[in-house]
Amino acid sequence: MTVHHDTEVKSPHGKVASSARAGAREWLGLALLALPTILLGLDLTFLPMTLPTLAIDLQPTSTQSLWIIDASGFMLGGFLITMGTLGDRIGRRKLLMIGAACFAAASTLAAFSTSAEVLIAARAMLGVAAATLMPSTLALISTLFINPRERALAFGLWATIFGVGYALGPVLGGYLLGQFWWGATFLFAVPIVALLLILAPFLLPEYRTPKAGRLDLFSVAISLAAMLPVIYGVKQIAAYGLSPHAVGPAVVGILFAMLFVWRQRRLSDPLLDISLFRNRAFSVALIVLLVGLVAVGGTMLLSAQYLQLVAGYAPFAAGLWMGLAALGMITGGVGAPLVARSVRPGFVVAGSLVLSAAGYVMLAVVTDGGVSVALVVSGLSLAYLGNGVIAALGTDLVVGAAPAEKAGSASAMSETVQDIGVSIGIAILGSLATAIYRRTMHDHIPDTLGDTMRVAVSDSLWTASAMAPDLPTELIDQAQAAFTLGFNGAALASAISILVIAILAAVALRHGKPLGPSDCKH
Repeated sequence: MTVHHDTEVKSPHGKVASSARAGAREWLGLALLALPTILLGLDLTFLPMTLPTLAIDLQPTSTQSLWIIDASGFMLGGFLITMGTLGDRIGRRKLLMIGAACFAAASTLAAFSTSAEVLIAARAMLGVAAATLMPSTLALISTLFINPRERALAFGLWATIFGVGYALGPVLGGYLLGQFWWGATFLFAVPIVALLLILAPFLLPEYRTPKAGRLDLFSVAISLAAMLPVIYGVKQIAAYGLSPHAVGPAVVGILFAMLFVWRQRRLSDPLLDISLFRNRAFSVALIVLLVGLVAVGGTMLLSAQYLQLVAGYAPFAAGLWMGLAALGMITGGVGAPLVARSVRPGFVVAGSLVLSAAGYVMLAVVTDGGVSVALVVSGLSLAYLGNGVIAALGTDLVVGAAPAEKAGSASAMSETVQDIGVSIGIAILGSLATAIYRRTMHDHIPDTLGDTMRVAVSDSLWTASAMAPDLPTELIDQAQAAFTLGFNGAALASAISILVIAILAAVALRHGKPLGPSDCKH
């Protein structure tokens, strides 16, 4: 699974790569890199918890609500490849610090948004800033940790740290919502960024690719013209079906993607090294990461809504349940590299995905009764477990398959598919659940209901819940049941997709050797 570096390659501190052991500075550097990693984990889980409260204030439509959640992920996905390559050229630490400062500024704008449109714009800015953080973080880990076993453990800890953000996000978000207004969940980023900016020059080494060529701006433009229309098209297809205005953007994006690949193959210093995809393990790992994050991204959003809007928990209590479930990601992130020392990594990934599929099946049979809360938490825990495993082992495989000078680009690809996966998961599974909800509610809305209330009830459960005091109790009960059916359908789709990639991982990654002592030359 791990690609060895040549014995003459040296770390930033002059250590021989194959035998280099991390010292105190490297581990302290990893601890500092935990800050942006936790920050993004918090950002992903704060918003689903915040949305029901935010919706009361800003009154977004269901479409605006989805854009508030995934605008950041879409922009992040569009810019990750560019930012990963830019970090290789101008310096990974420098890019990390610039991106962190921009993230704090965008978070402040989001906190004081006065309309759904302003918040969507702020979230898009957050996505561009976040695109600088994760490729730099992962690439710096590969710079700090040269030894293969230590690097695998570091990536496992990275996945664990991300899981900690997932776990803390709902709990901390719920607490902040209970004490302050919804904007406080965005302002939480400011002190984290301040600490990072103070300590980064002392604990993180700077690294830029030797003899790096110029950044091809035309390739940057083509990559954006490919990524953003495809993501938008997928979102529209999920919401409205195969209509021309939905399929059109996706087709345009695919054409630009073909142009992008054609250009990269002809550049001496490409924005993205297409030759990396010749490595089967690299390509399969990306597929596993993509599909796995599609499933968990949508499920996370729907679970948070279920706990608040159906089970009736306050944000803080719902956050505690979500945080408890996210411990599964921590378990997977820590345990996967350790188990992979004696078991082939492909089998570890496949086995964890089977457990995740079982978790999604549990979510597919949830009802709108109170006893189902335990089922939601248990199912979500298993889903998170598989996510932690693929984040740790999949990331190590992707980055380890690339030469040192391409670590930023490889890290960007890993983060691109993961963040696009979360965004697509929110778009597709959120739209699937909404479609089932609307179809179910169509025949249950009484003709005597006013036009405003009719639109609210037929749009989504959160808009119906905002008008709950003015609606018949039995109609709210029906809306909760309709949402639960949508939740079930999305979970079933996730279970099927996860089983498919579990089989793919078991077959395609079966030859990867365990990360045992043989991976290190002494």
